[in-house]
Amino acid sequence: VFWSRPWPREVLSLPIDCDTGLEYKLLVVTVATKETDGFRRFMRSAKHFNYSVKVLGRGEKWSGGDMSAPGGGQKVRLLKQFLGEMSGDERVILFTDSYDALFASGSGELLKKFSQAGHRLLFSSETLLWPHRLLEDKHPHVSQGNRFLSSGGFIGYLPNVKRLLADWSGADSDSDQLYFTKLYINPDKRKSINMTLDSRCRVFQTLHGALDDVVLKFEEGRVRARNVLYDTLPVIVHGNGPTKLQLNYLGNYIPNTWTFETGCTVCGQDLLPLSSLQELPSVLVAIFIQQPTPFVSVFFERLVKLEYPKDRLQLYIHNQEPHHESHVSSFLKEHGDLYQKITSVGPEEELDITVSRNTAIDLCRQNKDCDYFFNLDIEVVLKNKDTLKILIEQNLPIVAPMITRAGRLWSNFWGALSAEGYYARSEDYVDIVQGRRGVWNVPYVSSVYLMRGSLLRSELQDIALYNSQSLDPDMALCDNIRNQGVFMYVTNLQMFGRILSTENIQTQHLHNDLWQIFQNPLDWEERYIHPNYSRILKGQLMETPCPDVYWFPIFSDTACDHLVEEMEHFGKWSGGGNKDNRIQGGYENVPTVDIHMKQVGYEREWHKFLLDYVAPVTEKMYPGYYTQFELAFVVRYKPDEQPSLRPHHDASTFTINLALNHVDIDFQGGGCNFIRYDCAITSPRKGWALMHPGRLTHYHEGLPTTAGVRYIAVTFVDP
Repeated sequence: VFWSRPWPREVLSLPIDCDTGLEYKLLVVTVATKETDGFRRFMRSAKHFNYSVKVLGRGEKWSGGDMSAPGGGQKVRLLKQFLGEMSGDERVILFTDSYDALFASGSGELLKKFSQAGHRLLFSSETLLWPHRLLEDKHPHVSQGNRFLSSGGFIGYLPNVKRLLADWSGADSDSDQLYFTKLYINPDKRKSINMTLDSRCRVFQTLHGALDDVVLKFEEGRVRARNVLYDTLPVIVHGNGPTKLQLNYLGNYIPNTWTFETGCTVCGQDLLPLSSLQELPSVLVAIFIQQPTPFVSVFFERLVKLEYPKDRLQLYIHNQEPHHESHVSSFLKEHGDLYQKITSVGPEEELDITVSRNTAIDLCRQNKDCDYFFNLDIEVVLKNKDTLKILIEQNLPIVAPMITRAGRLWSNFWGALSAEGYYARSEDYVDIVQGRRGVWNVPYVSSVYLMRGSLLRSELQDIALYNSQSLDPDMALCDNIRNQGVFMYVTNLQMFGRILSTENIQTQHLHNDLWQIFQNPLDWEERYIHPNYSRILKGQLMETPCPDVYWFPIFSDTACDHLVEEMEHFGKWSGGGNKDNRIQGGYENVPTVDIHMKQVGYEREWHKFLLDYVAPVTEKMYPGYYTQFELAFVVRYKPDEQPSLRPHHDASTFTINLALNHVDIDFQGGGCNFIRYDCAITSPRKGWALMHPGRLTHYHEGLPTTAGVRYIAVTFVDP
């Protein structure tokens, strides 16, 4: 017997069942009063397997409880009302939760397994009894598998489902779980309805109490959930109870979100092409400086270079660190008028970081024209100028560009949480960090992330997002977001940048970034090493102006300037006399006006620089010779102080002589003359180093500086 009128579009016609000769009619039904990220994931999985889904309750206010306690009666009421006028003995109804469930296989397998169950109504099962443990003894025993009913999903013939719902008269806030459980543990009702449990999880897999039993099974072009305890492949996976995050993990793969054959199949879906917009979205960029941080001036340089119209950006800058006031004020003075609006909060206001972050969120939330909120902590090195555009085009509620700490697996996201809500490493964490996944649903992001302004004015509108009694602001943010069922994503589709280390930051110097060669070597290199340095190691840019004298670029202009300014800031220049208590023996045969690296606390960092950047050059020029660096100092030449240096040998096997400023710009004259070869270098280049033997063959002199001030950094190798 079939309907005399056409089935609605929500009903899927299926092949004829070989056992009965009847054509099945499957109707998938769920309740969703609003569209959440979990619901959209469920619908994508249904679409993948060509399920058509009837959604009940759209636009209704949810009154079935918050699901942390017994509730859900509203779902039973809606289903009972919907099925009330429906008829047909062979119509199959699949009722399932959708906020925390997804399909792992198609309708053919679903109906086959339902038919093999031998009953006309099949309920999902679970290992844990809820909500009343006192009912445990009343549950029938099973030969194998789960003993207890789960209300999150069932499949049955229409008449049997209607008998299941017939006695429901409860309130929307009453427990659907308890109602169905009482029917199941009643032998007469169980027999009358002809119901049983899917105890071995062939159709329904509940995750609560079974996390250790469920693994991913990769097939060609698709991914399944496999129950290793019962060796079954469930059709529907349900993250019931406190297992929502585990379902999110599985949903990153199932049914074909990511496979080994195809990679990420959804990363290019539902994008928002910016080219289709008449005007780019308005973004509030919130910048937070909570502690001494290296390379802050570079951070602001990159902010200015971000490829996004400045008149579409508002800035909120909260600086808690007095040390960085000069960096912020310099940025505001030079570039502040480029932006739509700037709110700056300094350390003198003593604003708590939690309050400050909530204030920034509110600035976007309360402004209907604020399309996105972009959090950007000061330790973020945003190398990709198109980051903001890329994130907006992803068209996701919350998305973070994946960044890591250079040379480490430390990143700005967590792949999993521990039972206590803290960091836990997911099985695919390393793959995500190493860029082998795509756009990934994760439970925690920090440091840099983009949030939709509309999200702040809807699902997250009444929440102080960074507030928590026990969690720090970032963890509180993610906890509050997760509790609203909103998904957070991290994307590694492109390279975005990295995170600075803020450990052991020195603040007592004029240019503290010079000391970052150990903590943040990559950033130090980008800031201070000459942009053409790498060409030297390829056999390019190495000049030989005099016999056995090598000339090559090594320091950037910024490195030269910072080192000179640091020495002048220190100010304790030697008098240029022979007596010198800084060296062994206390006597200098060929004295200069100088400051030793050791005097400014830079000896260790200078040695690191020499070993990492100079030693590879010396080993290339002098194969088999391994260097040991000893004395290093900065020399100052001035016409009215010490303009030149008399002919001499250096106390070294060879010497590194690094020019720190420009001839004809910063000074006149100067240079180095190798007397034996009658060869003079009179136009030293800023940032370029001379490398020459110190003894025997290369007797040399410093030519007179006739105007200005000349600075060089000298290192004696193997004295």
